[in-house]
Amino acid sequence: TQLKLVNPSQYRFEHLVTQMKWRLQEGRGEAVYQIGVEDNGLLVGLSEEEMRASLKTLRRMAEKVGADITVLREREVDYDSDVPRKITEVLVRKVPDNQQFLDLRVAVLGNVDSGKSTLLGVLTQGELDNGRGRARLNLFRHLHEIQSGRTSSISFEILGFNSKGEVVNYSDSRTAEEICESSSKMITFIDLAGHHKYLKTTIFGLTSYCPDFAMLVVSANTGIAGTTREHLGLAMALKVPFFIVISKVDLCSKATVERTVKQLERILKQPGCNKLPLLVNSDDDAVTAAQQFAQSPNITPIFTLSSVSGENLDLLKVFLNILPPLTNSKEQEELMQQLTEFQVDEIYTVPEVGTVVGGTLSSGICREGENLVVGPTDDGKFLRLKVCSIQRNRSACRVLRAGQAATLALGPFDRSLLRKGMVMVSPEMNPTICSVFEAEIVLLFHATTFRKGFQVTVHVGNVRQTAIVEKIHGKDKLRTGEKAVVRFRFIKHPEYLKIGAKLLFREGVTKGIGHVTDL
Repeated sequence: TQLKLVNPSQYRFEHLVTQMKWRLQEGRGEAVYQIGVEDNGLLVGLSEEEMRASLKTLRRMAEKVGADITVLREREVDYDSDVPRKITEVLVRKVPDNQQFLDLRVAVLGNVDSGKSTLLGVLTQGELDNGRGRARLNLFRHLHEIQSGRTSSISFEILGFNSKGEVVNYSDSRTAEEICESSSKMITFIDLAGHHKYLKTTIFGLTSYCPDFAMLVVSANTGIAGTTREHLGLAMALKVPFFIVISKVDLCSKATVERTVKQLERILKQPGCNKLPLLVNSDDDAVTAAQQFAQSPNITPIFTLSSVSGENLDLLKVFLNILPPLTNSKEQEELMQQLTEFQVDEIYTVPEVGTVVGGTLSSGICREGENLVVGPTDDGKFLRLKVCSIQRNRSACRVLRAGQAATLALGPFDRSLLRKGMVMVSPEMNPTICSVFEAEIVLLFHATTFRKGFQVTVHVGNVRQTAIVEKIHGKDKLRTGEKAVVRFRFIKHPEYLKIGAKLLFREGVTKGIGHVTDL
């Protein structure tokens, strides 16, 4: 917040510029300035003249640090003065020097037929749907998905915003690389499976791709159905802040839309959820929603829109443009100072490149040419390998930083030695692996009693394996809603786990969440 920036002295100007640099670093390349507001939050407002001069200074400051500014909104303050006074909020955005754009990952959840693939198609392709699913054909990866119109695998879609806050997408037949080049902020949508039978893919997506936010898509005409409640529960369990999009409002009456909104608000306010729904009806609401949502995770913005008529689609774009990256750079700095650790999520062979792995760097820094070890293998060993090249969002990149997702080419390394759930770490890490671990868990749902000898599929980050319950401390069995420390043993091979890691397990209708307490 800045009261006014009218003709500052050279010294004050330098000071303001330094402050802006710092704020941009903290916000990972983004900062919102409120002009006409005192530091204590008092809305004073500026006259037309002062505001013009202040914005001019802000532009000069931004130029000095190489940033762009966009006016988000201005509003009048009601004072008894004869001169109208205004407050202006301005978004300052700078692409960090090492051509790293701001990277936000949004997991997309929603019931089958809620219209989420269509919505993503419209956002990332830039043309409205014809009401028969044309927009989403661009998204489907597997033939059977186009035939059935359902998403089974996890697919990624990108939406860019340039530093002026304009949408950069595939609309001018740009390639992915071009979108990356001209965007200062990239939103990667992780489109997760909506159908019940693909729930394990969805859980894998939520735990291993570490999304910053989740977008829950609900169709206005069916309301809350099928897996919607489960998706809500998953987002809450994994503590991912989520916002809700009610789609297909072109298909129903205002009353129906309002009924769905009310239904959602009721669920969100329940003691288990404890969320504050915030219905977004105007640009102003969208700006407020993005700022408050990032500060307090219990606010849940709700959008009502149509991918066919395009109604209110812009409000969602405004929101996504301002949505700040969650982890601040202090956390990222700390993560970057730790030893390198890369989670392997996907493995493929690329002709003339060799073996390639995709995943997320969870800590440290990874450079081209670096020597790492990968494991654990079935007998618990780690093997040496070399990172030949790194690609991030489909373009080459020399250095990978904590929290970023990328694909690493490993050259002639034998692909059959790798599997999902492995980690690549720096050799001096001495990675801890275990076959037996303990976790404090809460049983969310269970049909029969949960006891020793029971087998469940355990998901921890990108690890997914069947484990057997060896012991429940202090009890011989668990019922729904009960908490306990449980000892699990992996059935096939040891895995790399960390204490404190979030865990999710399931078997048929049994579901539970918790965290690892002991290896």
